[in-house]
Amino acid sequence: MDNPAPRPDERAAAHVAELVTRAAARVPAHPAVVDVTSAVTLTWVDLDGAVSAEAARLRVAGVGAGDRVIVRLANGAAFCVALLGALRIGAIAAPYGPIAVPRELDIVFDDCRPAVVVAAAGDEAAEAAATRAGAVTLPPPDLTARGEPVAEVGGGEDIALLVYTSGTTGTPRGVQLSHRAVLANRQQTAALRPAPVTAVDRVLLSLPLFHIFGLGAGLLQVCWAGATVVLTERFEPTEIADLLVEHRVSEVAGVPSMFRALLDLPPERLRAATAGLRLCTSGGAPLPSRWLAEFRDTTGLSIFEGYGLTEAGPVLTINALGGVPKAGSVGRALPGVELRLVDAQGRPIDTGLDPDPDDMDVSDTAQDTGLVAVRGPNLFSGYWPDGHGGPDTDGWFSTADVGFLDADGDLYLVDRASDLVIVNGFNVYPREVEDVLAELPGGAEAAVVGVPDDRTGEAVKAVLVRAAGDPLTEEQVRTHCAVRLARFKIPTVIEFVDLLPRTPTGKVARRQLAGRA
Repeated sequence: MDNPAPRPDERAAAHVAELVTRAAARVPAHPAVVDVTSAVTLTWVDLDGAVSAEAARLRVAGVGAGDRVIVRLANGAAFCVALLGALRIGAIAAPYGPIAVPRELDIVFDDCRPAVVVAAAGDEAAEAAATRAGAVTLPPPDLTARGEPVAEVGGGEDIALLVYTSGTTGTPRGVQLSHRAVLANRQQTAALRPAPVTAVDRVLLSLPLFHIFGLGAGLLQVCWAGATVVLTERFEPTEIADLLVEHRVSEVAGVPSMFRALLDLPPERLRAATAGLRLCTSGGAPLPSRWLAEFRDTTGLSIFEGYGLTEAGPVLTINALGGVPKAGSVGRALPGVELRLVDAQGRPIDTGLDPDPDDMDVSDTAQDTGLVAVRGPNLFSGYWPDGHGGPDTDGWFSTADVGFLDADGDLYLVDRASDLVIVNGFNVYPREVEDVLAELPGGAEAAVVGVPDDRTGEAVKAVLVRAAGDPLTEEQVRTHCAVRLARFKIPTVIEFVDLLPRTPTGKVARRQLAGRA
């Protein structure tokens, strides 16, 4: 069933943490967070009280409105409480992955200068980086604590979330998402029919909450609906199959590789495990048509693919939830989101043809492909700290994705203007990996590309030219990268060549590298 429409006199929420307060008032005893790993369940009134206790703890630590609070915790109830507690007192919550290595931590901590870092006990990397940045380190919140009600501070255009995403230069950029933007995207998503998350749903999230997909489209959408989120730290198909039944999960949100992993289960077990599901949604990376077909043939369920950006909070499009998803399409724009195709200068491209995605040159605007540009109240407030790079004066933001629209207005993504590699839904920019490879004494030159991978969608491939006389090995490359890059950024394919192929203008011909055997 759909969420009931708000009463005409009900004021729209202006602060993200209000979602918890409202759910606690409406359905206090309803489960809010089921933390499978820690075996902890919080009702909405429990969550509200724990968030207030965390808000009070952060204030004692000196956190005020506008201060940055980095939350470096794995998926679980503690992450939810820490992030929402920071928001409640007007701080800017900056979720950052527990898989990040010291080099990455130093870059981000130096950029946002946090007041407090909430990290797991024994997280020496976070503690050391916090010390270098002049920040206080706090342990995870006490999930048994219940605080007196704390009024929300700020809201509206104030920045709620600072979510770091790799930039095209290889340096992470902080995406500033206001309360307005985050709440607008929740409302836009909830306006779909049927609604993706309703009050009676139990949503399984193995997606990392420090990623905007898991946080915005997952956790915060559950908060909007007053539903239940079932959280796991890992996605292990056999365990997930058991959890779907044990916790009566009705919806799974994931990246394509998660659904591919489920297909490794015996068909009869997968059918039994998914019998109670009403909806499967996928995002973060392209969903191969063959995975969609195989999942439907095995379970009888469709996977509804969407498309989004950190800068959009994140959801922009999704396949029609009441119908049959189009293979290869990411659907059409959400209510309240405008979408158009533009050229490299941002000028709109007339559409009307229905090109064949298997037979097109994405640089030929006569085929009605172009950069995807979007406009809506869900867009970000530019990049940290000064808001540069945000929507233009007319509210439009041009993405780095190339696509076309079919006759029904559904979007197909056919290429990326950048060289972005997407591994299990995580963005990897070649420049960052190349900068790390450049530190190798035996690597005279390196180029990084994405290559297809049946498990992760794409994998990182590094092609290196050894310095004269240097016996650099694959093992040395991987060891070097392991202490400088998060695990998903480490090249899984390493190749040595005499020369890198180049275009006539001297640029590395990345497509040739990706196509090499």
